[in-house]
Amino acid sequence: MSEVHEKGALAKQASYMMNEKTSEEKNNALRLIAEQLKRDTVEIIDANNEDMTLGAQVGLSQSVLDRILLTAERIEAMHDSILQLIELEDPVGEVLETIDKENGLHIEKRRVPLGVIAMIYEARPNVTVDAATLALKTGNAVILRGSSSAKHSNIAIVNSIHRALEQSTLPIDAIQLIEDTSRETASDLFHLTEYLDVLIPRGGKKFIEMVIREASVPVLETGAGNCHIYIDEDAELSMVERIVENAKLQRPSVCNAAESLLIHKDWFTHYGHTLMEFLLAKNITIHGDELVSAVAPDRILKATEEDWGTEYLEAELSVKIVATLDEAIRHINTYGTKHSEAIITPHKERATRFQRMVDAAAVYHNASTRFTDGFEFGYGAEIGISTQKLHARGPMGLPALTSTKVWIEGTGQIRS
Repeated sequence: MSEVHEKGALAKQASYMMNEKTSEEKNNALRLIAEQLKRDTVEIIDANNEDMTLGAQVGLSQSVLDRILLTAERIEAMHDSILQLIELEDPVGEVLETIDKENGLHIEKRRVPLGVIAMIYEARPNVTVDAATLALKTGNAVILRGSSSAKHSNIAIVNSIHRALEQSTLPIDAIQLIEDTSRETASDLFHLTEYLDVLIPRGGKKFIEMVIREASVPVLETGAGNCHIYIDEDAELSMVERIVENAKLQRPSVCNAAESLLIHKDWFTHYGHTLMEFLLAKNITIHGDELVSAVAPDRILKATEEDWGTEYLEAELSVKIVATLDEAIRHINTYGTKHSEAIITPHKERATRFQRMVDAAAVYHNASTRFTDGFEFGYGAEIGISTQKLHARGPMGLPALTSTKVWIEGTGQIRS
């Protein structure tokens, strides 16, 4: 039996055991995990150093290395996020609907765990902690399959989690890590319909598209982020500079960072040169259309068709001039990834039209796209950001990791 099938079977059995665990038991296990991760900081960082060294040797970009990097501060942040998770209300068991029939049947629709979740993700060993703890909080078992670039970090983290679970009443097998990071194990996971209830991919656009294309297990699609900011004709320059700088540079390597600017032609006539110089001074690489590249032909690259659909995840932006709000909306709906889009304008009616017409999980008026995050939205935690429309959309908090079950209480009724 392959590693994937063996661990799938163990996770399935553990998921049945998780159904009877109380909120108190789950929260106690989470508290033990948070403390164990802190105790194992040195061991985890040593493993991470091995991944960082190997990554540098094979030429991984600085942005990818930043996503892999673990420090004492980042592990402390993991610890703190788990404590915040403990404080959130457990959605399992919540009664969503109640119906009392004339024949005496009492019907309730309740939240229940999904069962077995598989997470397949690139880099980011922090996802290992997020996925494991969110799964446990919602009574699920989880199978984790990270990338080879963070293999040693993920093994160290899961070993730490297992040490904590040994002190709890939760089954250790509820958290499984596929250590073989070959393409064959990924393919096995895509088709593990016997054990998996849902598969959640996290990574770049091509990676997510590949998972959706190849998997026969139901997929909860999380978002690549080709996020746009549209600068309307009357936008305030200082606000534009502040929002664009934050959306692009606050953390360029994440999916809610801005990747493209659309600028109204009249605004560009007045402020385009100033904005381009501002961005270039911030060491942002600009891929501009003909009008934009003419501002500084020796410093601004000419954009290609591919640039409009590129998620750079670096200090890079594509910039295009548009004649109208509707042209901006059409461009975003053509090239966007349905993640996060923003408009900067003093006109509420234009913002409302933009927010109504743009097809995205999060649409902003006069704010940075960097806020698309479960913690920022007040959910307390997230498993990812869904860009699809079924089951969940946007930052997926705890309820997104549940399904429903109908409970019916009778007194001997039969259907005539």
